[in-house]
Amino acid sequence: MIMDRRRQARAEILHGCWMGGFDLILITGASGFVGSAVAKAFREAGLQVRVLIRASSPRINIDPSDTVVVGDICDRDAVAAALRGVRYLVHTAADYRLWAPSPAEIFRTNVEGTRILMEEALQAGVERIVYTSSVATIEPCTGGSSDESRPLSEDRAIGPYKKSKVIAERLVEGMVRRSGLPAVIVNPSTPIGPRDVRPTPTGRIVVEAARGRMPGFVDTGLNLVHVDDVAAGHLAALRKGVIGERYILGGENVSLLTMLADIAHLTGRRPPWLRVPVVAAYPVAVAAELWSHVSGREPFATRDALRMARHHMFFNDAKARRDLAYSARPYREGIADAIAWFQDAGYLVDRRSRVKNPNSRPTSHPADVSAR
Repeated sequence: MIMDRRRQARAEILHGCWMGGFDLILITGASGFVGSAVAKAFREAGLQVRVLIRASSPRINIDPSDTVVVGDICDRDAVAAALRGVRYLVHTAADYRLWAPSPAEIFRTNVEGTRILMEEALQAGVERIVYTSSVATIEPCTGGSSDESRPLSEDRAIGPYKKSKVIAERLVEGMVRRSGLPAVIVNPSTPIGPRDVRPTPTGRIVVEAARGRMPGFVDTGLNLVHVDDVAAGHLAALRKGVIGERYILGGENVSLLTMLADIAHLTGRRPPWLRVPVVAAYPVAVAAELWSHVSGREPFATRDALRMARHHMFFNDAKARRDLAYSARPYREGIADAIAWFQDAGYLVDRRSRVKNPNSRPTSHPADVSAR
């Protein structure tokens, strides 16, 4: 009788009906941008949410109803303890920096942390896993949009972040083949929206543009998606995704100029007017990186980011829409929600007149962010 109920529960889960009660899910990276949205989506779907966060992680995005386990994803004992009794796992934690004083920090979190988590999930008998990768692992397509059929090779990955995500994704794929890891892989494009506490590199663009500090732009493009749609895509992947498959969770392909013009319109600012050739921006990026070694602050412009900007990062999410019933709202809603959240949290106040509020912009460990 008990086994019949369990089989029925599994069948209903796969068809999108959560049973609740015993459905415990562990989410890593829930203090960050994508992770907090994912935790919210699964909580609203009726699952019991447990989160694994660092001791130094900001708690502003953690819901009081979630069970908090404090630990590092590179600490095998902490990971094993967090996975105890867990039925599902969503691994969103990542070091999403395009520059770091020590690139080894990025590889440690994104590669070694993923390895430890997946090995311990196998040991714990986790039933189903969603691994949050990135479109950074997909080869851009000149003159069009790329899809899951164009995996990026490690030797063509620009910078430590992209390279580490490629290695980590291949690691997960290998464990699916060799060890039966029950993992579905999702590849979010560029998420925007509320709760971007760090903020992410894209969030920094939104903040600076909303403050009127980006009069210039380079000719590039990206795929923008509301972070809550990315979270819904994670839920769909757990319910309907095929083990070992990859699904792009994207939105709309947009030029950087269009994005900046939309931000200017929403904030009453002047749209950007100065088109900067990528080559001309390199000295600025070099100077910014040199200053970062002195200041300890992440540079706004980096050489790796400029190398990436040579390509329009346009992607096609047709597979997720077809197989997962995935959908995404217009990207401008994500821009509007991001601006509103940054405004409420005090990010758009001029630094020279800003009164410090410890609750408005918590500090975080560089790795306490979500992928994307």
